[in-house]
Amino acid sequence: MEVHSVVCAVLLLCAIVAQGKPTLRKERVHHDQAELSERPHEDNNSFQYDHEAFLGKEDATTFDQLSPEESKDRLGKIVDRIDSDADGYITTSELKAWIKRVQKRYVYENVAKVWADYDLNKDDRVSWDEYKQATYGYYLSNPEEFEDATDQFSFRKMLPRDERRFHTADLNGDQKADREEFTSFLHPEEFDHMKDIVVQETLEDIDRNGDGHVDENEYIADMFAHEDGGPEPDWVKTERDQFSDFRDLNKDGKMDQEEIRHWILPKDYDHAQAEARHLVYESDQDKDQMLTKEEVLGNWNMFVGSQATNYGEDLTRNHDEF
Repeated sequence: MEVHSVVCAVLLLCAIVAQGKPTLRKERVHHDQAELSERPHEDNNSFQYDHEAFLGKEDATTFDQLSPEESKDRLGKIVDRIDSDADGYITTSELKAWIKRVQKRYVYENVAKVWADYDLNKDDRVSWDEYKQATYGYYLSNPEEFEDATDQFSFRKMLPRDERRFHTADLNGDQKADREEFTSFLHPEEFDHMKDIVVQETLEDIDRNGDGHVDENEYIADMFAHEDGGPEPDWVKTERDQFSDFRDLNKDGKMDQEEIRHWILPKDYDHAQAEARHLVYESDQDKDQMLTKEEVLGNWNMFVGSQATNYGEDLTRNHDEF
């Protein structure tokens, strides 16, 4: 099966420091969107892919520190909540819905944590001017404080790019973002109306010669840096084959915006659906395409640490939140 190695443009928040200079972000975050973890998906050796696919690396590590007894106890209670119709069976669609719900909740909680840093006048809106002041105000007021050319380049690149993204997220055009609009600004990969921005930013970051396309060498350079002209590892050679076989669809030696869109936002691949199917397939002992609590607990090591369980945090929440 082809491994979709995806690079998605995702906003990296600047550090807002009351005293001292903020940290300028220099590049986008590399986010493997089609594969839910950087770990290899090799269930015969490890379930880390499944853990990180649902939780992320840090939370998966936290859950790994729990005892098996505590893990199983928390997982059993979560299974009851995933079973939305309370019929005693977990279907693929119920598991998929739970995964998506938890993923979405994480996005909104992330925005809630930083909201006060940007809503400077406390009117429950973040204007472009407020965001610009909070993020870039120090350097706008103290241009002499750029420590090196790299910081200056980052500033000149990221400020207009953020402004373009902000205006795209500002659906009503009032120059202010409510929480939903600001969420789409910070997490554009989660919103359909922001997908063009995701594609455009990805292109701009990889297109080193500025010709509006990504050729094979630019594609490889984005993921691998040659050192002293040494040989390329086998995985790089595989990626070159991926470029020619699956990325460059019209075989002109480069990717345009539509080919990049097909690469990072494949329409025919639902990541939560694929992982839900995988978890059901691996745990469904009687092959009825559904999971009982006993079947889930029987394969608990594959589930614990996953975003479906959120390492037990869900158990402390009011059921009505979901």
